[in-house]
Amino acid sequence: MFLLKLFVIGLLYGCCAAKEEDVLEFGDDEFDSRIAEHETALVMFYAPWCGHCKRLKPEYAKAAEDLVRNDPPVALVKVDCTEAGKETCNKNSVSGYPTLKIFRNGEYSQDYNGPRDAVGIVKYMKAQVGPSSKELKTVDCLEKFLTADKETAVVGFFEKETELKGAFLKLADKLREKVRFAHTTFKDLLDKQGIQDGVVLFRPLHLQNKFEENAVKYEGKPNSADLNDFITENYHGLVGHRKPDNREDFKAPLFVSYYNVDYIKNPKGTNYWRNRMLKVAKDFKGKATFVVSAKDDFQHELNEYGIDYVKGDKPVVAARDAKNQKFVLKDEFSVEALEVFVNDVLEGNLEPYLKSEPIPDSQNEPVKVAVAKNFDELIVNNGKDTLIEFYAPWCGHCKKLAPVYDELGEKLKDEDVVIAKMDATANDVPPLYEVRGFPTLYWAPKDAKDTPIRYEGGREVDDFLKYIAKHATNELKGYDRKGNPKSEKTEL
Repeated sequence: MFLLKLFVIGLLYGCCAAKEEDVLEFGDDEFDSRIAEHETALVMFYAPWCGHCKRLKPEYAKAAEDLVRNDPPVALVKVDCTEAGKETCNKNSVSGYPTLKIFRNGEYSQDYNGPRDAVGIVKYMKAQVGPSSKELKTVDCLEKFLTADKETAVVGFFEKETELKGAFLKLADKLREKVRFAHTTFKDLLDKQGIQDGVVLFRPLHLQNKFEENAVKYEGKPNSADLNDFITENYHGLVGHRKPDNREDFKAPLFVSYYNVDYIKNPKGTNYWRNRMLKVAKDFKGKATFVVSAKDDFQHELNEYGIDYVKGDKPVVAARDAKNQKFVLKDEFSVEALEVFVNDVLEGNLEPYLKSEPIPDSQNEPVKVAVAKNFDELIVNNGKDTLIEFYAPWCGHCKKLAPVYDELGEKLKDEDVVIAKMDATANDVPPLYEVRGFPTLYWAPKDAKDTPIRYEGGREVDDFLKYIAKHATNELKGYDRKGNPKSEKTEL
């Protein structure tokens, strides 16, 4: 039994190690010669202590295991910028970790701008090798191409050189990282499809349904722009499968069903609920976007709607309207409830959901506390110039700024200026105020609240005072325009 356990452990270790071994590691003394051995390579420049690098490492290894067996293969390489690869990293202008770059035949080609998960890396890099449109020579080739990946496919059928074929191939080069393209000039395939000069979009088997065609033929003009619009409009169908790596494809008004979406382990159960959404989506084609999303992949998004978790099997539905306002279906999911909800959101009949802390009982401190529910009253409609800080409770820079900001509020408490702060992790931030890091500060003049200005100045009290004194709508009572304190004589 002991030997059996050792054997099993050895197998498990061997499987894990195999994944790691598929990632090549080059140092300064070998990088140039060995990278040249690979037609296409993705290189990760990393530092062992880097947290983002540690999170990427297992995904990178999984991707390498797949891509090394691709036809043609793609090499995944890593370079340690703190030890053996310092010179290589400097030569390739690496300034942060991890940095990923694509090399072709030993030469730098482009920065990698794709996803950072294994599936996304594989899809992105597969699109980097071979022709942008695969040539199909037999009916079997077409069938294999359509079923090889669970992705929409766009296929061109061309008897001869035409304007449409030129536009098709041009667009394939442009969209190769996002869309699977193939084309054929072979008579058997043309005859089978009954097309001599045309383009067809084929839906993947697992997303085919009775509410829309499984294949859609392009009927537009023979140019890349119109063909691109056709693909964009039809790519995801009436109800798309929204994932972390394609979330930007779907625009508002947007209705999302969150549940246990899993096309690998439970395709039948997944489509059971998707089909019910399709019944509603078909009546709103062109008016709104409908998608299904795995609840576990988008828990952070559910939190933005005030939903801690999705109970049971039934979907939870949330939406954003054309103004990006948020709404949640409060009734239990059903076709009828969803249809009413969609109508009400589109017609503006519902109160938007607002993520907000409670409004403070008092505002006696020099720095006022804004929350989503009092933002308009405290910031937008206060009739005063306003400096507002958006912070996160866990942010070290915010904690360092806090005493400075409090001192600033104390110095300006009798001025026609509001100094305010908002916890941006616990409240919805209005769209005009773009917050990507903490702390983020904005100056909102009292007569121009629709055009707040990001504050980019220093973080000391004097820095803030000089900025506010200069930009205040009316000169401050206690400071001149340069931020210098006014003397009693000057005031008289």
